[in-house]
Amino acid sequence: LPGYDGKVLYVWFDAPIGYITATQVWAKRLGQPEKWKDYWRNPDTKLVHFIGKDNIVFHAMVWPAMLMGQDGYILPADVPANEFLNLEGRKLSTSRNFAVWLHEYLDRFPPDPLRYAIAANMPETKDADFSWKEFQMRNNSELADILGNFVNRTLTFVQKNFANRVPAANDLNEADRRMLDAVHAWPEKLAAAYENYEFRRATKELMDLGREANKYFNDEEPWRTLKHDRNRCAATMHICLRVCKALAVLMSPTLPFSAARLWKMLNLPGDIEKQNWLTAPVAPFAENHLLDTPAILFTKIEDETIAPEIARLEEALKKMNATTPESAAPAAAEVAPTVAATPMISIDTFKQIDLRVAEVLEAEKVPKADKLLKLKIRVGSEERQLVAGIAQHYQPEQIIGKKVVIVANLEPAKIRGIESQGMILAASTDEGTLSIVSPEREMASGAKVK
Repeated sequence: LPGYDGKVLYVWFDAPIGYITATQVWAKRLGQPEKWKDYWRNPDTKLVHFIGKDNIVFHAMVWPAMLMGQDGYILPADVPANEFLNLEGRKLSTSRNFAVWLHEYLDRFPPDPLRYAIAANMPETKDADFSWKEFQMRNNSELADILGNFVNRTLTFVQKNFANRVPAANDLNEADRRMLDAVHAWPEKLAAAYENYEFRRATKELMDLGREANKYFNDEEPWRTLKHDRNRCAATMHICLRVCKALAVLMSPTLPFSAARLWKMLNLPGDIEKQNWLTAPVAPFAENHLLDTPAILFTKIEDETIAPEIARLEEALKKMNATTPESAAPAAAEVAPTVAATPMISIDTFKQIDLRVAEVLEAEKVPKADKLLKLKIRVGSEERQLVAGIAQHYQPEQIIGKKVVIVANLEPAKIRGIESQGMILAASTDEGTLSIVSPEREMASGAKVK
């Protein structure tokens, strides 16, 4: 522009204008050229920008200021910004083929496992990492073994023993009522997480309902009551089918294709994505409702299927390293200062310490204790409670779902009146930086650390 020689506009100063242009193009192709205004000039519309942390300034300050300079445009109501998602511990590089390409992924895998793996590990409050082994673990251990297992055992049991029809539920017991109460409570739980853009929490809550459902199925033992109390067995399976219906609706944001398949197996009318979030999960089946044919909802992914994906990334990494000049190589991490040696211990003494991998299930701050978090952890099949002095370094939501290393055979201790059954291992610096010790690769909860 005349008079502005040498001035440069950063691309994100004007790029958001393309949002409006794209909406206008879409409206014209739709044959409704004025429809774009419903999205940009209607005061009843809520505008939300989902962005990365490196783009906050432009979407939270510059772009709104530009909109305010025009008459009649709505402003962003929320700008949820995610941190960065890395790949196998490194920054993605599309130019060097160190990436997971969606079209290649879809040639080999269904879409929902990837959607789930990313939602469960979204970098909402800190950088996160995608790895193929964790993707495989989440598909096999969570989608297949928890959600898929419950749906399959329910539908095949009803098909075999109740002519594939929803049995009546007479004389509910206390366990039945608790499970139905959970079905009624879970839509609000997930809705609160989604409304607050906490997709990791929503994903965890969904899987927790699957865990509750499997526990209910196991505790009620329908294979046993079928033989001597068919009415009790019928009530159990009726409740299980109600849970399947709720799961279909509640999993639809994260697992839309699987949700649609489950909805079809339940032989329910309409499209899953058009169901009312609060009423559809709790609505009962019609009397003697006929189900459709059951099928496996999630197929396990074997090691030999994942191996080529890992090999592709390793090959790309070799090429990257071969073409990276030494001057561009990342600097080595600073070496911690030498500290005074502690007294030596024997190998027999060390063997007395039982170090185990544990998964953090729940976390909350301890009232009136700035440094403490109360954690619920799973060590193998056992669940424990412990108190950790990490609250100044980790928010509760940051540690939920994380694999940590604990001292499993430490005598229980009372901390602020709360029993702590173990100790989390963490590294720290003299400056006060603290980092929890976690396994580098995916390890099962309860695995022994040697």
